[in-house]
Amino acid sequence: MPSLSQLRPTLRSAGRRDRRATPASVANRLRVPLSAYVVDCAVYVDGERLPGRWTHDEAIAEVRERGEGFVWIGLHEPDDTQISGVAETYGLHELAVEDAVHAHNRPKLERYDDTLFMVLKTVRYVGHADPTTANEIVETGEVMAFLGRDFVVTVRHGRHSGLREVRRRLEDDPEQLALGPAAVLHAIADHIVDSYIEVCRQIEDDIDAVEAEVFSPRSTMNPEQIYVMKREILDLRRCVMPLVGPMRKLSEGYSALVPHDVRSYFRDVDDHLGGVAEQVAGFNELLTTLVDAVLAKISMRQNNDMRKITAYAGLISVPTMIAGVYGMNFDYMPELHWKYGYPMVLLGIVLICGALYRNFRRNGWL
Repeated sequence: MPSLSQLRPTLRSAGRRDRRATPASVANRLRVPLSAYVVDCAVYVDGERLPGRWTHDEAIAEVRERGEGFVWIGLHEPDDTQISGVAETYGLHELAVEDAVHAHNRPKLERYDDTLFMVLKTVRYVGHADPTTANEIVETGEVMAFLGRDFVVTVRHGRHSGLREVRRRLEDDPEQLALGPAAVLHAIADHIVDSYIEVCRQIEDDIDAVEAEVFSPRSTMNPEQIYVMKREILDLRRCVMPLVGPMRKLSEGYSALVPHDVRSYFRDVDDHLGGVAEQVAGFNELLTTLVDAVLAKISMRQNNDMRKITAYAGLISVPTMIAGVYGMNFDYMPELHWKYGYPMVLLGIVLICGALYRNFRRNGWL
């Protein structure tokens, strides 16, 4: 019968096989469901996805044992406990991990030793029936990416920031995926910038509708609604403008983690992003002009109202003045005892008021 010391190696190897065979056992030991925050974990070799399910530690061990390929892990809104295992296994810097967990960062690109950390803002157009009554036009989220020599870890925040379609397109293009983790970062950036372009197109339609409403003859457009649109454009501007610098760095060889073959793709994304930035700046200027136009129309309407009020006050002042004069009841007023005095006074009031009315109409006051 074998001794306990002889059985220990067998038991340890069996335990390792059991843990490798059931990735969910790792999450069970941490008391966190694997699917709660890990959207997908895949190993790619020569642009092809290896079959099977992987935990984060098994995936990187497989890649480094082969000496080729890379790991792509997708996380959704993890907390400190959930991301700690991934951060420890992949050597992610604690400051970048803190940013990835708590979100609400500006778009940026940072280098930590042999890892790149990039923050991108995602946007989604909020549909509405009428742009002149909408309270929200742009909804924002975040995607953070850790880029290493043989891995890419993406952390998403927000309901609309999914990367499932990006992963599917890359897996359908093995030649692109074979370029490594930098190709994944490019695909994510390209997807997000494309969403900027689509949102800008829809916002442009809204601004055209608002512009038509502002300059319609009997417009009652409220400047507060234009301020709402301007605020939403500023949110979009905060997503786009800070990303221009990081995208330029990636296209110019900021890090050796981005090979030369991928930099040309980033240059294309940088060109698109520059166009979006110019368009967003144009939206902001146009909305400022529309606000000025609405305020000018309000001021003009108030001036017209004041002129009408002044004209009617002038018309009323004529009979008021005449009635005041003859209402003083002096004893020596010849017109009071004249037979035709009353009809002549009424005729005089009508003639004077008619002349004033005609003059006001001719000058555009009435």
